[in-house]
Amino acid sequence: MMAGLAAALRLTRFLNASRTPINARIPARTAVTSSTGAIQPKPDKVSFGLVRVFSVVIPFLYVGTLISKNFAALLEEHDIFVPEDDDDDD
Repeated sequence: MMAGLAAALRLTRFLNASRTPINARIPARTAVTSSTGAIQPKPDKVSFGLVRVFSVVIPFLYVGTLISKNFAALLEEHDIFVPEDDDDDD
C-alpha cells in the first residue's frame, strides 16, 4: 500500500512540474550570473597562509594535550594503568 502511495505522489509531482513554465524549472545561480545572464568575475581571494595554519593547529594541539594529560591522570587515579617503576640497574 505504501509503495502505491509513493508512486502516486511521484506521479502528481511529475504532472505538476510539467505544467510549470519552462523558465521556472531551470535553476539559476544568481551568485555566479547577473540578471541578464552574464558571468560575473571571480571574487577576490584572501589567503591567510601560515596565520590560518597556526590559528588552527596550535589550539587543537593544546586542547588535545590537555585531554590526554587529564585522561592519563584519571587512569592512574583509578589504578587502571599505572606504569611500573622497574629499576634495571644491574
